[in-house]
Amino acid sequence: MYFFALSTAEQGASMALFEDNTLVFESSLFSRQTHSKGLLPMIEQAVESREGMTVDQIDGFIAARGPGSFTGLRIGISMVKGLARALSKPCAGVSSLDGIAFRFCHSQKPVCVMMDAKRKEVYSAVYQFNHGELIQKGPEMVCSPETAIDQAGSGALFVGSGSKVYREKICNRTEDNAVFSTTSMDGVSACALVISGMSDEGVFDFENHPLNPVYLRKSDAQIHFDRKTGA
Repeated sequence: MYFFALSTAEQGASMALFEDNTLVFESSLFSRQTHSKGLLPMIEQAVESREGMTVDQIDGFIAARGPGSFTGLRIGISMVKGLARALSKPCAGVSSLDGIAFRFCHSQKPVCVMMDAKRKEVYSAVYQFNHGELIQKGPEMVCSPETAIDQAGSGALFVGSGSKVYREKICNRTEDNAVFSTTSMDGVSACALVISGMSDEGVFDFENHPLNPVYLRKSDAQIHFDRKTGA
């Protein structure tokens, strides 16, 4: 069975193709252009990497459902939904935070994901793994970096773009007991989305994993509208 995954939660796009439990293609694109300009060529490249394969052989689609870039998420989710509907195949949404955390699923330390959410906030959740399996996941939240650090504790592994933006705060608050990922591993990985999704037998149960965007907070446009209307 083939599974295709896509993340457009951040400025970079990540794409992966799995055959059963084996990664057979992975690609990343970092561009200042809108995601919509580069995704279709990336999908074609993924399919063409398997000789004789056609897109209708993909058995299921997974997309990062957020949190992340409002526009980016809408583009990626719309594309995956469109492909799945056109091919009559199932699709599912997996947390963008999972798409970072599961890159470190063999960590024996708690994994604190901190995506930079701007406005001096982060999107965050704390994970505990044991030999590659998820044991516990804290609530997903948008919060101050201090709150995220305190949720993780002093001996955690800090990952994601926010962990670099607020590295000094993390070091000060944990008395230099924190561990950090390398910058190249901070982004949402389509490969990690599949690993997270396939750890749940019901990943394609739409009620449990709907492919709808999860923003965790209102967009700037919504905030400005609410201010004007007094909502």
